[in-house]
Amino acid sequence: MTTVQQILDAKGHDVYFVRPDDTVLHALQLMERRNVGAVLVKAGENLVGIFTERHYARKVFLKGRSSPKTRIHDVMERNVTYVEPGQSTEACMALMTEKRIRHLPVLRDGRLVGLISIGDLMKSIIADREFNIDQLVRYVQG
Repeated sequence: MTTVQQILDAKGHDVYFVRPDDTVLHALQLMERRNVGAVLVKAGENLVGIFTERHYARKVFLKGRSSPKTRIHDVMERNVTYVEPGQSTEACMALMTEKRIRHLPVLRDGRLVGLISIGDLMKSIIADREFNIDQLVRYVQG
């Protein structure tokens, strides 16, 4: 069973941040530049929220708000669901399904060490399945 730590070791630990007082436009520009669907929100060293493409669509665009004027603290998710490095991909998928989220910050002893997406989990699960199938085929073929 693959763990979150193994996913982070393979993909890297890069995490992109904005501050609560930054504008939505600033966050969107960072997300576009880094080709990511979410940024974490930090106040000093503290994780205080997450802002995703879904937050933009629902809390900015559909409400007629202005990206250059709206502050992240007005539209971010404050109740951040997170996982720990030792958790399995299956446990993370179950959590994402239950909470209807696509990004999970990874914390170790309260310290941020990475961010995984549903795409990262799917890639890992597919690789595990392909490996298992290959092993079964080799076993059957002798």
